[in-house]
Amino acid sequence: MNIKHYKAGQYRQQYQYKSFLPTPINHDWTWEDPKINTLLEKATQALGELNAFSLIVPDVDLFIQMHIFKEANTSSRIEGTQTQMDEALRSKEQINPERRNDWEEVQNYVQAMGEAIETLKTLPLSNRLLCETHKILLQGVRGEHKLPGEFRRSQNWIGGTSIVDAAFIPPSHDEVPSLMSDLEKFWHNEAIDVPHLVRIAISHYQFETIHPFSDGNGRIGRLLITLYLVGKGLLTKPSLYLSNYLEKHKVAYYEGLTTVRATHNLGHWIRFFLVAVFETAQQGQTTFQKILVLRSDVEQRILSLGKKAKNARGLLNFLYRRPFISPNQVAEMFQVTHQTANSLIRDFERLDILKETTGYQRNRVFQFERYLGLFLD
Repeated sequence: MNIKHYKAGQYRQQYQYKSFLPTPINHDWTWEDPKINTLLEKATQALGELNAFSLIVPDVDLFIQMHIFKEANTSSRIEGTQTQMDEALRSKEQINPERRNDWEEVQNYVQAMGEAIETLKTLPLSNRLLCETHKILLQGVRGEHKLPGEFRRSQNWIGGTSIVDAAFIPPSHDEVPSLMSDLEKFWHNEAIDVPHLVRIAISHYQFETIHPFSDGNGRIGRLLITLYLVGKGLLTKPSLYLSNYLEKHKVAYYEGLTTVRATHNLGHWIRFFLVAVFETAQQGQTTFQKILVLRSDVEQRILSLGKKAKNARGLLNFLYRRPFISPNQVAEMFQVTHQTANSLIRDFERLDILKETTGYQRNRVFQFERYLGLFLD
């Protein structure tokens, strides 16, 4: 189907309201828009260059963890959580009790992403995988009573205080199984020639329009993008996350989705999505380049620690995953006394690697400030 002939769907009367039934998407797609071709080429090249870093950076999984935390925090923040990046990376005991609910939501996202990526090694991207991921996302947090791990069994809506003044009403729950089956087939349909980035652009739009879960659709829909890219081999590691770009362009993001439903202009959405991939992949490359420079610098510094260098390298590896540490954590990590732990931390302060953040004499927390700063832009 040429995208200029695409009809997004139709409204159907449901009691006192009308729900939107999207058109199935599992078929071939063509276009005559040269801008899409140009953006597709640029986005694909940038994605390939980003992926190259995951192949050449030593111990890349240490740094991927920070990318996952940033995505988890930003994607959750789009949905209204108040947790900041530095809070998301701290241990639960270091979080104010009144902010722990939001903190838990971010931790669930991190766990959900990690387990989903691991599952992709043995299970292709599927509705089953999305449901398992959704179950982890909602465990023990707001939404835990909204059918975690299952497609919705009632009508939901987007915006407004009730269905009466909703901004958008997705299809009836009775339509969800068949629509999600069509979406899953589209991911794996080898009989059609649709580039992967165009395929996942259309898939993200369709998923958000179906809104298959009672809660968590925005987060799962954005997580779906990374799962697709990893599952199809475009990324060796989960190193591309669009939530930071989408949060910065939140109005354009939601308008892009709404425009498709209102005017059938799928090309507009595809162009927006490809720009998001291109700019995010470029930013990711810059971050990896800065990581390599920083890593070389700090690892040169710890060579001066002599016999302590072994534990210092172990501490650095921890900090690459979570750039916050307490003396108690160091003591437990290396099975050493608190005096020895404090001595190592003082060495890291002297080498300008760690900086104390609380100002307290007790229960102090230190951060790897230069490294954390690479993920706060």
